[in-house]
Amino acid sequence: MGNAEDEVADLCRDLIRIDTSNPTSDERKAAEYVAEKLEDVGVEATLLESAPGRASVIARIPGADPARASDALLLHSHLDVVPADPSEWAVHPFSGEITDDGYLWGRGAIDMKDTVAVHLAAARQFARTGERPARDLVLAFLADEEAGGVHGSRWLAEEHRDLFEGVTEAIGEGGGFSYPLDAARRLYPIENAQRGQAWLRLVAKGRAGHGSSPNDRNAVTALADTLSRIGHHTFPVHLIGAVRGLLETVADLRGVPFNPDDVEGSVDRMGADVRDLVEVVLRNSANPTMMEAGYQINVIPGQATAGVDGRFLPGQEEAFLAEVDALLAPGVSREFIHRDIAMETPYEGRLVDAMGAALRAEDPDGYPAPYCNPGGTDAKAFSRLGIRCYGFKALKMPHDLDYSRLFHGVDERVPVDGLAFGVRVMDRLLKSC
Repeated sequence: MGNAEDEVADLCRDLIRIDTSNPTSDERKAAEYVAEKLEDVGVEATLLESAPGRASVIARIPGADPARASDALLLHSHLDVVPADPSEWAVHPFSGEITDDGYLWGRGAIDMKDTVAVHLAAARQFARTGERPARDLVLAFLADEEAGGVHGSRWLAEEHRDLFEGVTEAIGEGGGFSYPLDAARRLYPIENAQRGQAWLRLVAKGRAGHGSSPNDRNAVTALADTLSRIGHHTFPVHLIGAVRGLLETVADLRGVPFNPDDVEGSVDRMGADVRDLVEVVLRNSANPTMMEAGYQINVIPGQATAGVDGRFLPGQEEAFLAEVDALLAPGVSREFIHRDIAMETPYEGRLVDAMGAALRAEDPDGYPAPYCNPGGTDAKAFSRLGIRCYGFKALKMPHDLDYSRLFHGVDERVPVDGLAFGVRVMDRLLKSC
């Protein structure tokens, strides 16, 4: 591999040093950096802006088999990051510092400038060596994923769908990171499902009046009652295929029985760490996150509003909304702030087999399994084009570094040898799938 492994940390470090916080910064400088690195080795790059500064980069590398031109693979990663407050960090979040213990620090180190760097290093390696991926490879380095992809993947899928001509499958974020099973073995959840989003605004309407007077139509009370019900509500378990597949894999590896008729008990037998991994994708969820009411303490307002972050599993949107509606107090209605699909892709086929084989070749103690992402990614936009989407970072983490806690968290960092691991896995994968 040579050059790709050698340069991936430098690519990631350079990208981290470009502040692409969404929404306070734009992605233009990072997009220009990526385009320059591609064109430097002879890969034609197309930079597109959906709005000033909101830039994405698309490139295409021909595959070894011309007959598979209509069976192209999309590799997508995003250039934007969530904001970071330097005062909270041990190392400045936009320094790109590599510490003596072998970690590269900074916002985006695992979400997801690490993967941008791996994809970029892999593309540069193909161009330098003259080797080819097994099939046509489309690379997308995207704006605006952290805010729903409106200025990135959604815009490209709607306005420039010709760029994805012939693409049948895609690999992006949301899976492929290592998760410790025991002292020696690791699980690699490969995302093939995502929960849908139903971000709701609740509106309670009542009768305005003086704060000292009785009021049986107090909008604040109705809203508070509703939020309490939603916040304390436990949705029932709904076992989708991706979660079942993961639990069956873990049960087999840990030598414990799995009973699909007793999912909670089965998860408990597997251990608290497994519950931490899957609890969020066993059921739908709704969490109150915002509320606003009133303008003066001695005035009962006629209206109060709140925000609820709702998530639903594939096939569960109607049931989820009906369950939420049953929790609304009289006088409270709901409307959508943001709504997006849930999705599930079959965990089978040549690409799935190749992802597992590439992982096992580089980590014989690693075990792939299907996985449902509790949130959402740019894959949702591409799935609307009929593309089968998976999440696969190929990131090997130390057992004592909690990937999920670093995601959008303070002191985000990635092991440099984990980046090199990703390059090796991705090289194997792209040559074989």
